[in-house]
Amino acid sequence: VSVAVSPAAGLADERVETRVAGLGPGQAVTLRAVAADERGCLFQSCAHYQADGRGELHLGTDASHGGDYTGVEPMGLFWSLAPAGMERPYQRLLPRSTGAPMKVEMLVHEGHSRRGAMPGPVMAKAQVERWFTAPGVRRIRLKEGGVRGSLFLPPGDGPFPGVIDMYGDEGGLVEFRSSLLATRGFAALSLPYFDFEDLPKVMKEFKLEYFEEAARFLQRHPKVKGPGVGVIGTGKGAELALSMITFLPEVVAAVCISGCSSNTVADLHYGDMTLPGLRFDMNKVNVSDTGVFDTFEALDDPMNPANSPCTIPVEKAEGHFLLVVGEDDRVWKSSLYAELAIGRLRQHGKENFELLSYPGAGHRIDPPSTPFCQVAVDRVLGVPVMGGGESKAHARAQEHSWGKIQEFLRLHLG
Repeated sequence: VSVAVSPAAGLADERVETRVAGLGPGQAVTLRAVAADERGCLFQSCAHYQADGRGELHLGTDASHGGDYTGVEPMGLFWSLAPAGMERPYQRLLPRSTGAPMKVEMLVHEGHSRRGAMPGPVMAKAQVERWFTAPGVRRIRLKEGGVRGSLFLPPGDGPFPGVIDMYGDEGGLVEFRSSLLATRGFAALSLPYFDFEDLPKVMKEFKLEYFEEAARFLQRHPKVKGPGVGVIGTGKGAELALSMITFLPEVVAAVCISGCSSNTVADLHYGDMTLPGLRFDMNKVNVSDTGVFDTFEALDDPMNPANSPCTIPVEKAEGHFLLVVGEDDRVWKSSLYAELAIGRLRQHGKENFELLSYPGAGHRIDPPSTPFCQVAVDRVLGVPVMGGGESKAHARAQEHSWGKIQEFLRLHLG
């Protein structure tokens, strides 16, 4: 029996082909994927298959009959990777560094083994490398004035479209999307805004001048195509992206994934102007019997007239918006917030937006095949928080939106 995965080493946002040969006609097998993160935490997934009449299997055309997913899912073993039984639950499998590949072992076991049960004997195995950086991509650590982060530059002379990349309230430096964007031809600045080096430790208040300095640095970089730059953000990062395109002329395109149309949590200052932050009411957080926090109803209502000072006046933006939402986001009401932003733009006669709204997708829509995590431990609160979504629909949203995001950024950044 043999298992072949091609390419054996490839980019993390690309599909692989998995084939098994040498089985008996109609033979039942369990396919497993096993990976470890940088701290040694083990993740695994499994699916039940049956060989065809020639004793072969092709994950691109053959359906799984059980395990972590069913149906024809060429990348199912990757996006369903979850912490192994002996590990702490609700952890994310995300690369902390982009210079080394994520190694995934693919195993073929005899028979159909139940989840959590000891799988049957190993019949074949292969290793796959998932790279987040292509050869020739340069990573430059930044300490430029007040700006911190990493700049990823594609190989070649450029100039390249420039994009600032930000994540949410987990803080710190998250680089894997930036390195993939550089691999796809963008000069991508991975921009932390708290809990990194000498930046503020917590989200207390923000100055838009910090983000302005980052936009100007990127805009003036010799490898960056002008005249404007783009920004992509998830969660709190999406909301900051809305504020950047609204107030900063350097920013001409914003991709906002699961964001809010108002400023939240921390006050945002720009010169003499202040957008106060909408607050979370912890009394409105539901905690399940298993200790999972559901924050869906907890954010103050942006439609309450008393909260209007928190609203980001997106109608002032000259650039273009791409709003990406999962309709089953449980962190907060990102579908509603996207509607509010669109309503505001339309009210002012503007059609400078696109909406990608995905049924069944949850909060954190990442590049393709990033393992789905319905519940994840919140780094700030230290408790498991419901992100929402259903694995298959979420995986589809990640794959579809990644192509659309690149198209949008190329269109508006030249």
